[in-house]
Amino acid sequence: MKAIVHDESGPADVLRLSERPVPDPGPGEVRVRIAVSGVNPTDWKSRSGGYGAFSGTESVPNQDGSGVIDAVGDGVGGLAVGDRVWVTLAAHERPDRGTAQEYTVVPVERVFVLPDGAGFELGAAVGIPAITAHRALTVAEDGPERLSPGALDGRVVLVAGGAGAVGNAAIQLARWAGATVIATVSSDAKGALATAAGAHHVVRYGGGADVAAAVRSIAADGVDLVVEVAAGANAATDTAVLKPRGTVAIYANNGDVPFNVNVREYMGLNARLQFVLLYTVGWDKLRAAGDDVNAAIAAGAFRIGGDAGLPLHHFTLEQTADAHRAVEDGATGKVLITVADA
Repeated sequence: MKAIVHDESGPADVLRLSERPVPDPGPGEVRVRIAVSGVNPTDWKSRSGGYGAFSGTESVPNQDGSGVIDAVGDGVGGLAVGDRVWVTLAAHERPDRGTAQEYTVVPVERVFVLPDGAGFELGAAVGIPAITAHRALTVAEDGPERLSPGALDGRVVLVAGGAGAVGNAAIQLARWAGATVIATVSSDAKGALATAAGAHHVVRYGGGADVAAAVRSIAADGVDLVVEVAAGANAATDTAVLKPRGTVAIYANNGDVPFNVNVREYMGLNARLQFVLLYTVGWDKLRAAGDDVNAAIAAGAFRIGGDAGLPLHHFTLEQTADAHRAVEDGATGKVLITVADA
């Protein structure tokens, strides 16, 4: 089978097309014929060595993807050959099982059946962004642990970076769960994307804009929850808009501004700071999040594409290095690799 591999850390140039044997599933695993592979920032950061020294073994990139189950291992229940599925964290602790190949083997806890009517592109686009957003929306004190219609009724959610993949997912899921959603963006074009995703209000930052004042003009009492992508750059804004006992869920620190915690301000707010990283959150929470995301998809409340605020960028398997470069260069939207015809 065709696969993209690398055996050293470095720029996208280390990725190469190779032939690998088709793997067989073991107990508790399924084999998936990959249709579409999704690319996330974590994929290029891992490939480049950003998470530590590279082991030197042959690795296949990309954690997210979608396709069709074509073989099941012993002890597998609830999944069958022919099921259309999406997978996430495919390569976590299994570096040769990434989705940038024609077939991969994945443990069943990382596999979710695609809802009827959902395409493979949508399946490859959810994964890490949607589950990260779900986690961020379910860590508040006295807040819900699961998302469903009404779960966030009466709450105000501020999504920083509303045009990013996680930001887009957070807007859609929060809107579906009943929250009032405010998104911050850096341009009018990105504001249009956040609005398309479902944000009730959009606030521009940069150029001397007083983001906190703009947010307070919308939510005079403050916001209940911040989904934060740039903790250092936005720290002062977050404390200025947060309600007492509010939560800042931090899944990234884009912009490289150090995150310095103002203890007095956060203490005065009785605030909660929750850091979000899927690799250590636990499979029970990942499964619950995936199930909730599927419910939103089935309800038509989670979509992709320009009209949903998430433009798509398509590449072939042979163009995987270009796909990684696109994400690394900050492409707005979702980068997808077509591995096989649906």
